[in-house]
Amino acid sequence: MIHTFITITWSIICTVFFGIMCIIVALFSGNGNSAHKVARMWAKSILLVSRVKISPKGLFWLDRSRPYIYMSNHQSHYDIPVLYSCLDVQFRWLAKVELFKIPIFGQAMKQAGYISINRSNRQSAFESLDTAAAKIRNGVSVLIFPEGTRSNDDNIGPYKKGGFVLAVDSGVPIVPVVIRGTRAVLPKREFKITPGNVTLEIKKPIDTFGYSRKNKDELLEIVRKSMSETYYDNKGRK
Repeated sequence: MIHTFITITWSIICTVFFGIMCIIVALFSGNGNSAHKVARMWAKSILLVSRVKISPKGLFWLDRSRPYIYMSNHQSHYDIPVLYSCLDVQFRWLAKVELFKIPIFGQAMKQAGYISINRSNRQSAFESLDTAAAKIRNGVSVLIFPEGTRSNDDNIGPYKKGGFVLAVDSGVPIVPVVIRGTRAVLPKREFKITPGNVTLEIKKPIDTFGYSRKNKDELLEIVRKSMSETYYDNKGRK
């Protein structure tokens, strides 16, 4: 419990510190690249204090000159610092449009290049996806958890379709990312942090050419198969 207390205390302190730094840097820089670098420092500091070691695989698949939609499985809150730490590339998150209305914070998110999604109704959601797709085509990579939330168990949960609408509309490749080990560090609904080893594996990018909103479910199944094969094979299951 001492390790958990120290880690949580440090996480709160560094989140406030680096959070303020991100806001300042985002507001006064021309783009969000510097803010993203600050976020990477935040992630590495948390992993260091948590005594979480990461083994990255498959980084050679990434072409830094082009945008991607990264899709990762989601087992723990620790997935976020792991992704920031291992993916030495610029990417942005999708965020609820309401967050952009918060004074100063919302402006910083906009300056940093975060992409707003309006979920107030179906029509607004699809319109915001159109806007997001245009930004991605112009060179902005994004990272999505296709499950939408952390899994309740040790399995990959059902995928939501919004990310795949965004993928076919933008026309950029999907990069499956498989994380293993974060659930053992911090399971969902638990507050005990356990030091451990985590593996992050980049799979071969999946081209979205030829797919549309009509057959996006086929693309979803291809991505799910790619991620599941790696995740379950490495766990000794089929």
